[in-house]
Amino acid sequence: MTRTGEASLGGPDDLSERERAAVESELRCLADDEFVLAERYTEWQVRGPTLESDIGVANIAQDELGHARLWYDLLEDFGYDQVDLVWERDPSDFRHATLVERPFETGDWADCVVRGYLYDTYERLRLESLEGTTYPRIADRVGKVLGEEDYHREHAHNWLERLSEDGGTPEGSRGGGEAAEGRRRLQDALDRLFPHALTMFEPTEHESDVIELGVRPDPLADLRDDWRAIVTSFLTGLDLDVPGGEYDALLPDERGRDGTHTDAWESLYDEFTFTYRQLGRSEAPSLMPDPDEADV
Repeated sequence: MTRTGEASLGGPDDLSERERAAVESELRCLADDEFVLAERYTEWQVRGPTLESDIGVANIAQDELGHARLWYDLLEDFGYDQVDLVWERDPSDFRHATLVERPFETGDWADCVVRGYLYDTYERLRLESLEGTTYPRIADRVGKVLGEEDYHREHAHNWLERLSEDGGTPEGSRGGGEAAEGRRRLQDALDRLFPHALTMFEPTEHESDVIELGVRPDPLADLRDDWRAIVTSFLTGLDLDVPGGEYDALLPDERGRDGTHTDAWESLYDEFTFTYRQLGRSEAPSLMPDPDEADV
């Protein structure tokens, strides 16, 4: 819903150049995060520690891909198609955070769990802010995404607690070496991923317009402070040490939102566009059904 005192921006054909740029900027961050994270999650299907975890991560990957489709669909209002938005887009034009492009540590389920928790906590805060957007087409989609994200956060919470208590072993041993090993793996993943998680809150060049126009009412800096308070409270409760210090000092060199990415991004981009390029296509199958032609 629109916050009191703020006028709706209207539909895509009613936007000024400035308004359109702000809306596009927000949508690209939302869609690119979800799409790239879904691509990474597929690497864990049938490789998790239990059948339950395999099913869970497969469902989450499908959800994230569907959410990407919801946001890319709104960019199509401005004349783009999925070839423009995904398959033939320059890799440096993607605006996802570096957290979602990083490769998983080989065989380390803790990496998947910590990454999911850090991302899902951020996403909830950003989506809750977008419930107050002045752009009606975004407001129409937020509720659906928020509802499905509840399961993602529950999945991450449960596995964080399980790994910290018994190492995630099928036997469920508690208080012994398995728990210590589980916490060690969680801590290693947290230390490795936390700086990249901070890039989720990096602004694009349109951040000031996004806020002034009410596309997203809350500045990313405010969302970042809330996020750090939430994750610090929860993770320290699991006997994990959350990296502290000044925000700028913790950030990696590549920020994602400004088009700079890690070396891992180029290889991932080549992987998911490989078939499209090899077949010499000029069209690509839809990521998911058109949301405007389905019950969204």
